[in-house]
Amino acid sequence: MNDTPVEKMSFEQAMAELEQVVQKLENGQVALEESIQLYERGDALRKRCEAKLQAAEEKVAAITTDAAGNPTGTKAFDAQ
Repeated sequence: MNDTPVEKMSFEQAMAELEQVVQKLENGQVALEESIQLYERGDALRKRCEAKLQAAEEKVAAITTDAAGNPTGTKAFDAQ
């Protein structure tokens, strides 16, 4: 496991470590206490990834066009 605090990780770093955590847990070759620590770290990593994705989603903007297809500006992303 990485010693970097989860809150300082980029999305890519958190996702890569989360994949490692899942592999270790699925392997089943770790002691119970280590499994608990891995699970807790994995949960924190999952939350970090979700937060980073949410932040990115909020920044996405759709380009608006006029009837001729010319760009006229942007509008906020609507997830619905």
